[in-house]
Amino acid sequence: MIRLVLVDDQELVRTGLRTLAEHDGDIEVVAEAENGSTGVDAVRRHKPDVVLMDIRMPQMDGVSATRAIVADPSLADVRVVVLTTFDEDENVFAAIQAGSAGYLLKDIAPNDLRAAIRVVAAGDALLSPTITRKVMDTLATSPSTHARKALLKSLTSREGEVLSRIGLGESNDEIGQSLHISPATARTYVSRLLSKLNARDRSQLVILSYESGLITPGEPRTDER
Repeated sequence: MIRLVLVDDQELVRTGLRTLAEHDGDIEVVAEAENGSTGVDAVRRHKPDVVLMDIRMPQMDGVSATRAIVADPSLADVRVVVLTTFDEDENVFAAIQAGSAGYLLKDIAPNDLRAAIRVVAAGDALLSPTITRKVMDTLATSPSTHARKALLKSLTSREGEVLSRIGLGESNDEIGQSLHISPATARTYVSRLLSKLNARDRSQLVILSYESGLITPGEPRTDER
């Protein structure tokens, strides 16, 4: 069972999200909160697997709340998905930089929402297809690019290949098929990359692959081939 916390300042939205999330029986909403501050408290109290976090809220916004959750060592296993009606660049970048494991728009289809929760709970990165390319194109030309490239010098050639496949959106099974290794070996490489690059989760590896220039903007992702 995937344990979920909902953080949104509109009760009607939270009610709808709860109904949609719990539809298939494998996701349970364990708490709701109406702003970032009470959301952080709820997350610390319940330690869920995933948090659906609105961005624009009173008292504490979703970006600040996400940053607080990510910074808390006791919440290292909690994954935050930012859910909003807005897709402006500054919101996307802020959410990613705060440490969110995913970013989705509120017009997402119900089945896709549940699938997204499952993907993030399993440790994978998730960005709405409508904004992924825009975000990654910008990250690839950001001022931090040169600093990030230096990190790649510590990787073996195989680790670099695995990081490239992660950047293209491939799962461990797909990485195994692409590189002719077993899914278990792919998982081992992913874990090694997380440690070497000091990345909190897979989403940060995706971002790093673009920031470092390992993946070139415009290069087709797995789902576009």
